[in-house]
Amino acid sequence: MEQSNNLHQHFILFKPFGYLSQFISKQTKRTNKKMLGELFPFPSETMAIGRLDETSEGLLLLTTDGKMSELIRSNHIEKEYYAQVDGEITSEAIENLKNGVEIGFEGIKYITNSCAVFKLNEIPTLPKRAKKIRDDRHGATSWVSITLTEGKFRQVRKMTAAVGFPTLRLVRVRIGNIHLNNMKAGDVKKIDEFLKF
Repeated sequence: MEQSNNLHQHFILFKPFGYLSQFISKQTKRTNKKMLGELFPFPSETMAIGRLDETSEGLLLLTTDGKMSELIRSNHIEKEYYAQVDGEITSEAIENLKNGVEIGFEGIKYITNSCAVFKLNEIPTLPKRAKKIRDDRHGATSWVSITLTEGKFRQVRKMTAAVGFPTLRLVRVRIGNIHLNNMKAGDVKKIDEFLKF
C-alpha cells in the first residue's frame, strides 16, 4: 500500500546469502550475479538503503524515497548485527571491539567508533544459510551482537578479524526500531511507512 502523503513505497527485505544489494550489475565480467529484483516486483525507482555485501544476510530496507534513504544511512540510526565468529571469542576481544579497533578503509587506517558488543549465550534462531558455513569438526565458533552507528565497507568483518576472530556468518537483525523478527531469507514485506526513527 502506498504511503498516503507522498505516494512513496517502502519495503523490508531479508536479503539472502549470495545476492548483491542492488538491482543492476555494474560488473562486466561476471553477469551471473543475483540481484534484488529477482526476489520481488519492486517499483522501478526503488533503491536499497545502505548495503549488505554478497556474503552477508539479513535486514535490508528499500524505498522510493531518497530523503528517507539519507536519514537511515546517517550515523543517528543504529544497525545491529549478529556475527558468527571463528573460535570462542574472549572477553578481552569483546572489550576491544567495544572501545574501537583499527581497520583499513580505502587504503588508510581507521579507528572504529565505540559501540555496543556482547557475546550471545545461545545460538540465534536464524534460517539455515544457503551455503553451509563449515563442518563443526573444524573447531568451535561463537556468536556476538555488534551494534554500529557507522557503516564502513565490510566493517563488522574487518573488526572481528582485527581482534583475531574472523567472521564466518554475518546477519543484520535490526535497523533503528525495525527488527528482522521471524522473517525468512528472501521474504519481502511492503509497508505503508517506516516507523519513526
